[in-house]
Amino acid sequence: MAIIERPSTQVAAPALATPSASLGGFKRPMTETGWRSWLFTVDHKKIGIMYGVSAMFFFIVGGVEALLIRLQLAAPNGKVLNADVYNQMFTMHATTMVFLFAMPMAAAFANYFLPLQIGARDVAFPRLNALSLWLLIVGGLVLNASWFLGGAADGGWFMYAPNSGPIFSPSNGVDFWTLGLQIAGIASLIGSINLIVTVLNMRAPGMTFMKMPVFTWMILVVQFLLVFSLPVITVALVLLMFQRSYGATFFDPSAGGDPLLWQHLFWIFGHPEVYVLILPSFGIISEVLPTFSRKPLFGYPFVVFSGASIGLVGFGVWAHHMFAAGLGPVSVAVFSIATMAIAIPTGVKIFNWLLTMWGGKIWYTTAMKFAIGLVLLFTVGGLSGVTHSIAPSDTQQTDTYYIVAHFHYVLFGGMVFGLFAGFYYWWPKVFGKMLNEKLGSWNFWLMFVGMNLTFGPMHILGLQGQPRRMYQWTKARAGQGFFNLGFWNLVASIGSFILALGVLVFLINAIRTWRKGPKAELDPWDARTLEWLTTSPPKAHNFDRIPVVHHLDEFFHRKYEEDTAAHAMRKIADGADLVRPEEAAADGDIHLPGPSYWPLILALGVGTLGLGVIYGIPVMVVGAAVILLAAFGWVLEPSVAGESELDPPSGDGHTKEIAPLG
Repeated sequence: MAIIERPSTQVAAPALATPSASLGGFKRPMTETGWRSWLFTVDHKKIGIMYGVSAMFFFIVGGVEALLIRLQLAAPNGKVLNADVYNQMFTMHATTMVFLFAMPMAAAFANYFLPLQIGARDVAFPRLNALSLWLLIVGGLVLNASWFLGGAADGGWFMYAPNSGPIFSPSNGVDFWTLGLQIAGIASLIGSINLIVTVLNMRAPGMTFMKMPVFTWMILVVQFLLVFSLPVITVALVLLMFQRSYGATFFDPSAGGDPLLWQHLFWIFGHPEVYVLILPSFGIISEVLPTFSRKPLFGYPFVVFSGASIGLVGFGVWAHHMFAAGLGPVSVAVFSIATMAIAIPTGVKIFNWLLTMWGGKIWYTTAMKFAIGLVLLFTVGGLSGVTHSIAPSDTQQTDTYYIVAHFHYVLFGGMVFGLFAGFYYWWPKVFGKMLNEKLGSWNFWLMFVGMNLTFGPMHILGLQGQPRRMYQWTKARAGQGFFNLGFWNLVASIGSFILALGVLVFLINAIRTWRKGPKAELDPWDARTLEWLTTSPPKAHNFDRIPVVHHLDEFFHRKYEEDTAAHAMRKIADGADLVRPEEAAADGDIHLPGPSYWPLILALGVGTLGLGVIYGIPVMVVGAAVILLAAFGWVLEPSVAGESELDPPSGDGHTKEIAPLG
């Protein structure tokens, strides 16, 4: 469904309406409050919040798994987990954090803020947007159901053959893993297409590509990365499913298969996936740093094009994960150069961020602290990653804790710190309340110290030869002196609990703010982009009047004008001063997409069909029947309200209806 416009002629306050036609015995769930208003919503803001809540739930699940891993490794001959459970634990920890926390949390920010930043009232396909959310939740539940149905997947998050085959992983854990990721992948692909169409077709008048906020740009690059990389991992997962469930031999060398085929397919997806995870955070801090440095982003075009370059070059570096697999010298040379090359656009971003802060009047809010923390920590992770471009050092580091250190400095120090910067920056916009800055400072420092104590020592552990996926270490192997493995494992384990304490402080802050937090001003940060040109929280229709864009950082330029005599910007209006005229000149009769049962029902059908691969044809038949019912209902559900249900046109703006496009 997409929003279309028809002109009207009179001035009036906006009158909201939604389609309410029924289908057979089913009537649209039209309630505006209560759990039904969330369960069946197609509002991109509510969907964004539910994405965020789901991702935070899985973040806690993955965090508990990480703490158990560190408890097991804190002392020699650990007895917290046995070998089988340990294998399941680190497999599910990584899978949960990457696919069920990082990607959905980025989707939460994208769903909520992208339409607001481009001056749109909704996404292009609201029902598809809801479907992507429910498929993600269903995929996550299917994946984690294995804990209670015979044991979780135990082949590592990259599930190398032959470890993932039926001989070495005879339980259903890998089957649940395969099916859960396929469902979550469908969710991501649907969401990507929706957001691409939204950006290309629904920008406010005057918003050219080079006037889009950097966050919107990075989200757009990520969606193209997903569109081109997800089919590859989907093919790999289908091949693995057929090998495990139907006797295929794609990765079995004894039957003519090749285990390296899985590695190639996985990493062709897996390395672009790193940038899928990190680029949204790059976009977030590209909004945070200028706001709290009190100056424009330095080198906006370079930041934009470097992000696009990262996405492009990211497809050409996957094989450095496979140097130890015996690739030929030509392949090693090519992928070594590509791995070096990707450091260039990344370095461009870092220098632009530093120059944005240089000479600025920095306001050290919690959001700014997390943004600066990202720059510092990601730089460390990026530099350790460049060492992988040298084949001999890469071979030494492969499958050691050095890789674990690098990976977490990039993704936790980079991605997670960027997401937390976004929490503190946009929380007033989403909920209309201010998070406590004192608790926020504790949140930052505990996470910063805990992160470095946890993953810094892993560089030493890796260079000293501690392998990944080792469930126990002994005193005999620990060594002596400064490089003693026992000491650094203990430090890393203590650091992990400090890190967890920092996350707990954030949760306390969020709950405390939700219950009795101070009301936020409309523009508490003196922000720069269009999402602030509306109420906090935004209205259901986002904007009373679709803004017309004349500048990059349009909201800032409406508040400030250039003082040529003083060679400075002079403030002429507050955010609230800009919103009031928009309300007074509101578009008339704004009609929004109606809620729908069908995205949720269709997602449940897909999940049931997937479980049928494990539990047999009758379950598959039930799932297929539910999918057909939902598809039938979806297609026949009226997406345009009848004329009798609409108020007559009565505004000088436009009357909005819903076009039957998705």
